[in-house]
Amino acid sequence: MTRYKKLTLLHANDMHGDFLEESADGVNTGGISMLSGYVSKVRSEEPNTIFAIAGDMFRGSVIDSEYQGLSTIELMNVIAPDVVSLGNHEVDYGLTHLMFIEKCAKFPIICANFRIKSNNASIFEPFHIVEIDDMKILFIGILTAEVLSSIKDGSLITSFLDITDAAEEIGRICDAYNALDIDLTVLLTHIGIEEDKLLAEKLDPRWGVDLIIGGHSHTLTEEPIVINGVPIVQAGFGTKQIGRFDITIDRENNCIEDYSWQIVPIESTHCPRDLELESLLDHFRSQTDEKYSHVITRLARKLTHPGKLQETEIGDLFADALRNSLGTDMFFMASGSIRKPELGPIVTHQDLKEIFPFDDAAYILSVKGSQLKRMLSRMLREEIWSGIHCEFYQMSRGVAVEWSRKEQKILSLSYRAKPIEDDKQYTVGFQAYHYQTIEENLGISIEELSENKKPVIAATSCFDVLEEYLSTHQNLNVRSRPRIVILDAPEAGGAAEDIEQDNTEDKK
Repeated sequence: MTRYKKLTLLHANDMHGDFLEESADGVNTGGISMLSGYVSKVRSEEPNTIFAIAGDMFRGSVIDSEYQGLSTIELMNVIAPDVVSLGNHEVDYGLTHLMFIEKCAKFPIICANFRIKSNNASIFEPFHIVEIDDMKILFIGILTAEVLSSIKDGSLITSFLDITDAAEEIGRICDAYNALDIDLTVLLTHIGIEEDKLLAEKLDPRWGVDLIIGGHSHTLTEEPIVINGVPIVQAGFGTKQIGRFDITIDRENNCIEDYSWQIVPIESTHCPRDLELESLLDHFRSQTDEKYSHVITRLARKLTHPGKLQETEIGDLFADALRNSLGTDMFFMASGSIRKPELGPIVTHQDLKEIFPFDDAAYILSVKGSQLKRMLSRMLREEIWSGIHCEFYQMSRGVAVEWSRKEQKILSLSYRAKPIEDDKQYTVGFQAYHYQTIEENLGISIEELSENKKPVIAATSCFDVLEEYLSTHQNLNVRSRPRIVILDAPEAGGAAEDIEQDNTEDKK
């Protein structure tokens, strides 16, 4: 037996239907054709090559949404990844549809902690062993538990409760398959970088976990983060880059002897095109272009959404549009629902579908002023700035909050220039997913809020509400007026902008 062997491990995560390339300064970047071309190039240069994806192939493009992920699976079948772990957005089109999609995939999709509640049976294969050049590489899939909140029949399934449970399951799998002489063990996770760190701390070195390749938090690691001797990496999101390990495996001791890791940009300077894949992509694209190319509105200028943890122009636009249309006092729009950094000035149906691909209902809740303060204190807690996966909300016009990071408290909170009253009730709108996850994200239960007044569904589609509002409000502009002011931290916040709207609307 040859003791030392070389392995090249390519990895991507959170691709989110990012199929099309972009051009700047004469160089084309990203896109699924060149990504596939690079993978094929490395496979031809390095025979011992594995390509793995750490979840969230779905959502983010109209091509994916129109075909409910089937187009994505067909395109990925051309690239032929060796193993893919389940991401939370793979469940967006429903559990039944996901089971159909999984049957269409010509590659293994794994997840160890997605199970039927009644008998604890795994819905997907919990692991997959890739055999290459007489080596056995064990991949174990781990998914964030929040996926349960997005499944309509979530009462029938279950997931691990915490990282400790996940670590114990990993240990059971590793112990059960050590006898097969596994040369390398890789955790293919979709739980976020901070959870990956916590997971690595709980791994028993005797289990032999060698690497964690993660997703979900869209982190572009500059170098592997080594915790408890285990390197952890992520490759950002989309198709503009791919992660690459070049590993020397010690087959006698079943461990890594040496490795190098890098982020490789997907650019036309060194990535060939996959013409077979392009032909299939053009087929899907021609169908969607014809259907979604009509113009919805023209904004006064291009608006931006530069980051999830700050107030943004697009966030203000969407929050205001939903509040005005639904007639609530406020609307809390999740930053993570906005999937692109720019919009306009011309906005087509496809532009809106790609920047806001989530077609969930809108709920209206009655919230006391004292409860609102608790919710905002939870949203702005110090933990969110550390990189852990937390939700940040864009707030509609009329709300103004001033937060001190140093004192960890709200300094002022007002609505329409009047201080929020603790005992007064305000109507607040949420997307359905964020209504369902309100306790986790904002620290208050639906049961407690229901004591004020029963929550109601105000609209069955937030997307339809946005589309109708934008189509009937042309030339929308913004003017500077902060809604969320965060003090004592130079990197925090982000000046907010208010949408210029007819004053009669603001009096609803």
